[in-house]
Amino acid sequence: MFRKLVLVVLCSGVLAGLLLFAMQHFTVVPLIEAAERYEHEHAVEEWKPAEGLERTAWTALTSVLTGIGFAAVLFGFLALSGRDVSVRQGLLWGVAAFACFHLAPSLGLPPLPPGVPVPDVQDRQIWWTFTVLATAVGLWLIACRTWMRSIAGVLCLLLPHLIGAPTVAGEAALPVELLRNFTIASLATTGVFWPMLGAIGGFVSSRLP
Repeated sequence: MFRKLVLVVLCSGVLAGLLLFAMQHFTVVPLIEAAERYEHEHAVEEWKPAEGLERTAWTALTSVLTGIGFAAVLFGFLALSGRDVSVRQGLLWGVAAFACFHLAPSLGLPPLPPGVPVPDVQDRQIWWTFTVLATAVGLWLIACRTWMRSIAGVLCLLLPHLIGAPTVAGEAALPVELLRNFTIASLATTGVFWPMLGAIGGFVSSRLP
């Protein structure tokens, strides 16, 4: 079982990670490069990959490693649930994971390009973690299909947003259209990535003995 899980994680993580890289290369990356041109503060010089092939290669590697990491989380939980992993099951869990890790947190902390003021890192991490957990519990309660648990689930979904995400004072030095396009592109690519990650993993799992 462990060998099968490792194969599912590696295959789905690599393939979905490459898909994520390809999508973001043509949508998100150009917006990041445009945002970088608006930045004016360069007080601290930090290492970064050279433009061109080096930067593309590092981005691809990061996307693949991200895919493998998320696949380990997704299929690790599926394995703990004791359910057989099919394409349909993986697809549904992928959609739920997207809602937990990206969609729900983005309602308070949307994806932002470089050059935009952001709240304190620790405050963001605490709220993000709380939102992910509350969303996961809320979806699980709703999936139980009893009216009391469904009500409790909806309350869990709403709770982080009723509390409110951390905020920061200051204005972004970027055009509003660029910010909007970046948020949409980021959510769109991850919205495709997660279901595909689950579906690929389900397909691979169903073909392994």
